[in-house]
Amino acid sequence: MTRVFISDCEGPISKNDNAFETTSHFVPEGEKLFTVISKYDDALAYVLKRPNHKAGDTLKLVLPFLRAYNVSDGAMREFSAHNLILIAGAKETLQHAGNVAPSFIVSTSYEHYIRAVCRALDFPYKNTYCTKLELDKYYVPKNEQARLKEIAREIAQMPMLEVSADKKSMQDFSTRDQETIGRLDEIFGKEIANTEAGKIYCEVDPMGGVEKAEAVRDITRKLGVSLSDALYVGDSITDADAFNLVRTGNGLAVSFNGNEFAVKNAEIAVLSENSIATAVISDVFIGFGKAQALATANDWNRESLAKSLVNRALLDRLFKLYPDELPKVKIITHGNMETLAEESSQFRERVRGEAIGRLG
Repeated sequence: MTRVFISDCEGPISKNDNAFETTSHFVPEGEKLFTVISKYDDALAYVLKRPNHKAGDTLKLVLPFLRAYNVSDGAMREFSAHNLILIAGAKETLQHAGNVAPSFIVSTSYEHYIRAVCRALDFPYKNTYCTKLELDKYYVPKNEQARLKEIAREIAQMPMLEVSADKKSMQDFSTRDQETIGRLDEIFGKEIANTEAGKIYCEVDPMGGVEKAEAVRDITRKLGVSLSDALYVGDSITDADAFNLVRTGNGLAVSFNGNEFAVKNAEIAVLSENSIATAVISDVFIGFGKAQALATANDWNRESLAKSLVNRALLDRLFKLYPDELPKVKIITHGNMETLAEESSQFRERVRGEAIGRLG
């Protein structure tokens, strides 16, 4: 029986948030600019469920500002390659998965970054889905550049939206947050949309929430397998749709150092600085199916693993890396979901840094 391993990139494979880091590097106050837009993205996609908007559209919304500061495709490629930071064990995990099953990366990241990741991992780019972008083709006149820089400064001074999984409508936001959302709606829906730079919004389609789910469907369709044969690893709000699709199809959804949106939509939570635990779970799933993978996660201790059907080389590496306490692996239940979500979010910030860890 053919099963398939599918993983998000940023989080499970690398520590970067490439779009955040790129904006922070090339745009003054870019860190704050990107974070405000990211929270706005989360609010539209997850709370307001705005039509024609999906989780991950931050990568589209920031592009006019990058272009205003004359960022090129070449600069993005160079920056991505020079600032790549992989999760420990990621290369070995992907190599092991690739040796036993078809393996794919599905990422919201720009293709510039994914190509750099593939080179570092010796992973075939043809087995990736990501955000396609030719930034150089967009011309932004000088007067628009000046206005975009003014808008960037305005957004960077805005208060940070408070977005959480318990919010369901605009009324759940504070008055201040409602005003911020309204102003950002004006900026992106009217002011920028009606400029030359606004063409970017019509032509760039980030590999966001629904697109990630569609990528999973495309992979299983091309391989001729069912969703029950798919394992998907993710860590953020952009993975929620893929998680839910895989779960509905009786495949396996694994959160790796996920934020609350990931944990609350996955079935297994992994908290680890090394991806070896993901390799172990995927090895069992690929070899023996979902029920056995869940059983392994449910009985996650040294003694049970030593008696399990897990690949011996993987176990030896796991035990060598963690001679005392194993990385945390837990089945997510209604009873432990809130606690796990908080613990995983805190662990995520420790592994990837506070600024990146707090992004949706």
